[in-house]
Amino acid sequence: MAEHYGARFFGEREAAVYDSQEAGMFDPGVVTPAVDMLADLAGDGDVLEMGIGTGRIALPLAARGVRVHGIDASSAMVARLRAKPGNDAIDVAIGDFSTTRVDGQFSLVYLVFNTIFNLQTQDEQVACFANAATHLVHGGHFVIELEVPNLQRLPPGQEVLVFHVDSHTMSFDTYDVVNQGLTSNHFVLEDGTFSSYPVEGRYAWPTELDLMARLAGMRLHERWGGWKREPFTSLSRSHVSIYEKT
Repeated sequence: MAEHYGARFFGEREAAVYDSQEAGMFDPGVVTPAVDMLADLAGDGDVLEMGIGTGRIALPLAARGVRVHGIDASSAMVARLRAKPGNDAIDVAIGDFSTTRVDGQFSLVYLVFNTIFNLQTQDEQVACFANAATHLVHGGHFVIELEVPNLQRLPPGQEVLVFHVDSHTMSFDTYDVVNQGLTSNHFVLEDGTFSSYPVEGRYAWPTELDLMARLAGMRLHERWGGWKREPFTSLSRSHVSIYEKT
């Protein structure tokens, strides 16, 4: 699994441009509310980020004095984290976050920016919840940030949804509604040629995730429409779900 999504979709080529292509996600207006909530949930305990990547959330969280650990399948992405100030405060294990264990028990485990969708089967996603629960202390929390699948915007029979176009990029999702497959296609104009950055995964509905949590010995504690604790409604495009180990 680690070789598949870590090397294939987040290898050296992707890691080299990840921060610039996702620059909007590094904006303090996006990062700070997430860090605020996570720091509050962590309390005085250690935290574990699954899919830590280049440290978008982990580094500012560690700067708050929170003891942060991470797991990521992509050594190329982690190398970018290691080149940034404050990285020495964070321990990172290279491996598949659905199965890789690290030492210690944590008050908080979190998985943000749709990363659980990178696991391509339901079994792997179920294993991810179980792995999170194994790392948590009793009463600890597992936080997931995900988009709500955009199937309401697809007419019957249509499989492709364009979600971003500008003068140098085009991004669209392709859905396999039979198998809950999702391929995000990103085309970027670089030096007169288009480069493709696809990512394959499996989407899951909030209620499906709730069942995965129950199987792992956790329950839904709170669900919000965003990091500022906006209400989650039928029109919400994303959710932040907080599970508690019971």
